[in-house]
Amino acid sequence: MARLALTLAAGLFAAGAPASAEELRPYTVVGDAIPQSLTGTSGDVTRGRALVVERSSTCILCHSGPFPEQAFQGDLAPNLSGSGVRWSEGQLRLRLVDAAHLNAATIMPSYYRIDGLTRVGASWRGKPILSAEQIEDIVAYLVTLRN
Repeated sequence: MARLALTLAAGLFAAGAPASAEELRPYTVVGDAIPQSLTGTSGDVTRGRALVVERSSTCILCHSGPFPEQAFQGDLAPNLSGSGVRWSEGQLRLRLVDAAHLNAATIMPSYYRIDGLTRVGASWRGKPILSAEQIEDIVAYLVTLRN
């Protein structure tokens, strides 16, 4: 499973360079959530949906959801339909930022964490997979999924 997660993350890296470590913004975990936006503002729902649906973000490699234009969707992780009912905005944010905080054995990459990771390619060390803005865009979209 760990190899699968690394392979999925490698596919994302091939799609474009991640943000640099200097761009990391501080956040506070409260219980099972990061209640405050990483950017101080809400994300863009349209950009968030585009990120979830494009294969380079790796979301639909493991997750399925209300994406009729994508014939092939994953079945390793929860269906994203109803995400906005099952989880709060803060809970979704923590799952994207650092899913391992909630489940050390998860295969979901930590999209905004750079410390404590192993087997990271030299050119990718110290860089998050997604920017704070991208995290907020995806959160903004996922909270709209209420069915």
